[in-house]
Amino acid sequence: MAYKEKNNVVVDKSFYFGCDIVNFCKELKQNHDFEIARQLIRSGTSIGANIRESQRGVSTKDFKNKLGIALKEADETLYWLDIIEETTMEVPNNLKAKCEELIKLLVTIIKNS
Repeated sequence: MAYKEKNNVVVDKSFYFGCDIVNFCKELKQNHDFEIARQLIRSGTSIGANIRESQRGVSTKDFKNKLGIALKEADETLYWLDIIEETTMEVPNNLKAKCEELIKLLVTIIKNS
């Protein structure tokens, strides 16, 4: 595998969550749920991208801002997962739990920074 763990819980968890989202979106596309898959993949992978970008923040304000964006993307991802669950197909339980865990981690980090 190409990814090298960063020994940073939120960075690593968000990366693997993004991978889980990509795999789940493949299932959605097989179900012909292309628009929902597109929305989910954008928000679900954006979480890790913003968290990763926050690690290069030039200031505490920049760091918190990037994590704030990641938090919004995580909340949007949870929204799409709820929509999918309600209208299309079953969402793996661990996917929603992982998203909620990322939200909790982000809130804690932002509050304590």
